[in-house]
Amino acid sequence: MPGFPAGRRDALLIATGMYESPALKPLRSPRQDCEGLAEVLRDPGIGGFQVQQLVDAKSYEVKRGLEQFFRNRGREDLLLLHLSCHGIKDDEGHLYFATQDTDKDLPASTAVPAAFLHDQMARCRARTIVVLLDCCYSGAFLPGAKGDDYVQVKEELAGHGRAILTATNRTEYAWEGDHLEASAPQPSRFTGALIEGLRSGDADTDHDGRITVTELYDYVYEYLHHSGARQRPRMWADLEYRVILARTAADRSAADRSAADRSAASRPAAAGAPQAAESASWNSPAAEREQTPLPTPLPTPTPGLFARLKDAFNGVDGDVPSPPPRGQLARRGQDALLRVDFPLTETALGTVRDIRVDTAVVCDRCQGAGAAVGTPVHPCGYCDGTGTSGPWPGRDTSLPCRGCHGSGVRIPTPCHACTGDGRVRVSRTLTIKVPGGVDHGTRIQLAGEGEVGPGGGPPADLYIEVVELPHPELERRDDDLHLTRRIPGSLARGGGTISVTTLDGSKSVRIPAGLRSGQTLRLVGHGAMHLRGGGRGDLLLHLDVGEE
Repeated sequence: MPGFPAGRRDALLIATGMYESPALKPLRSPRQDCEGLAEVLRDPGIGGFQVQQLVDAKSYEVKRGLEQFFRNRGREDLLLLHLSCHGIKDDEGHLYFATQDTDKDLPASTAVPAAFLHDQMARCRARTIVVLLDCCYSGAFLPGAKGDDYVQVKEELAGHGRAILTATNRTEYAWEGDHLEASAPQPSRFTGALIEGLRSGDADTDHDGRITVTELYDYVYEYLHHSGARQRPRMWADLEYRVILARTAADRSAADRSAADRSAASRPAAAGAPQAAESASWNSPAAEREQTPLPTPLPTPTPGLFARLKDAFNGVDGDVPSPPPRGQLARRGQDALLRVDFPLTETALGTVRDIRVDTAVVCDRCQGAGAAVGTPVHPCGYCDGTGTSGPWPGRDTSLPCRGCHGSGVRIPTPCHACTGDGRVRVSRTLTIKVPGGVDHGTRIQLAGEGEVGPGGGPPADLYIEVVELPHPELERRDDDLHLTRRIPGSLARGGGTISVTTLDGSKSVRIPAGLRSGQTLRLVGHGAMHLRGGGRGDLLLHLDVGEE
């Protein structure tokens, strides 16, 4: 196809929303995800991919599709895989992708192991593979989520020449949408952001007409963060080159002009007239290394960006201006994890707990500016106020400036209260609600409750990890509780009642006559609450009969 590199651009979209097992709830978004993403990826003016779709397929069909997709590939091929489904794990924590016929108790034989996908990618000759995962890997508590529990996605799928974008970090559920009670299908929040960024071109953050993997991730992260979604996507990449996923209107216009130039160049030129140079609108990784195209001129910086800030402090020429946008100086805070002990009664039935956290808030003295009141602030001399190193700020190769650590400013006289950081440490009390049915290792995300960033930047998230304390008598297995009691032989032969410990206090249990050692009595509804549904598990009373 004209204007494309020699390597192929192929995409495989796998969506599973219907499940035979009642343990896996149906999902409304996967089919919609698949159709919407396929549209923008196959558009020759955007993605230019050859797209295959597998919707609501069985495990053997998905495995076959994956093996075929990665076979017989050329070195310069670009392969994109998108998975929208339930994510589950086994008792050892291994990740599986659920299919239509998946049995949660038999994942190795009825689901697609992440190890299988990793093996297929490892054998593939294509040097660039992008994986988009819209499924979940950990415990959360809100309806409309896809997946469960904790897995290490990076360790399962990472490798050289790979880029992995996930809908969540390893402690969250992926959301299907805002209005989960609606019957109409809608894309998930993560895939919906992918589609919007590619279709609109807004993911092209450096405005060079092309959308790279890193730019798309940055766009999706900010899109979900500002929309208030309760999830934070993650990205792992081991790439030595820029991977271009799509182009925008600006690049298409440039391609049209290049095509016109090539057409003009093919006609006989007048004496002394220079020949038009041919340029490709898409670059393979090899082409990126062998020939560096002329850089697109960077947009002229906003006049007086840091002059306004200096004028505000120094009173130089003209009216006193407003300070520059905080986003030019501020950075997001760092997420924090706090492990909290809970007794079995509280994890099984739920509770409300006040916790004290040490965190950082915006400095009241300087309002996050970091400079002492009335003192000047200057643009960083190393990066000219961009906050990045290298000649191309905002591109994939940019790194935080070593002089200002990404803030873009130099503060000669730091604020005394915060020593120039724009934030101060405080102790806060937060009230958290722990839903019934959580278990050991579950993490609760408190969005925006973490520390503010340097320069008074946006607050990070705080995660509460549940540490379930052992009970002196009850043993928890999933949502059921187990209790072993030794009773005398006379009681087993003649029957009677005994008092047993439950989450709801002591209960009297009738022992039928003629009971033998090793028998189990089931107390229905006396276990832990079901996290993703009504009702409770059971209490299983195991009886050990003594001699007397």
